[in-house]
Amino acid sequence: MSAEMAVRAGVLAALREDAALAAMLNGVWDGAPVKASAPFAVVGECLGSEWGTKDHAGREVRIGLTVQDRCEGGEGLAEMLALADAAVKRVVVPGYEVGTVAVLRSRIVRGREDGWRAVVDYRVRVLAG
Repeated sequence: MSAEMAVRAGVLAALREDAALAAMLNGVWDGAPVKASAPFAVVGECLGSEWGTKDHAGREVRIGLTVQDRCEGGEGLAEMLALADAAVKRVVVPGYEVGTVAVLRSRIVRGREDGWRAVVDYRVRVLAG
């Protein structure tokens, strides 16, 4: 399995296995859902680049996470983001040693009809194990 797919699977598992986050969400989706009702989370675009050493293959994987909430206030979104962030930073990637997990950027937008949406881009660096 490629590092990109392994990191993606690890992030999905970390988010889905977090009981507190699962209690707040209607689901965690791999890619944009055809039909889903908020609140939900989506693991989106994944981009990989070289991050190896002389003797170990490695990849830097950038992965996007979107959290959608329909509530009027942003308090629920803030709590979901904190739980999701903690889950992503605990990621385990089978077949790879996780070097670092870092937030690259984040943005929060409030729409008229679809509530609050947060998009967070992470950088996950892994070495083949």
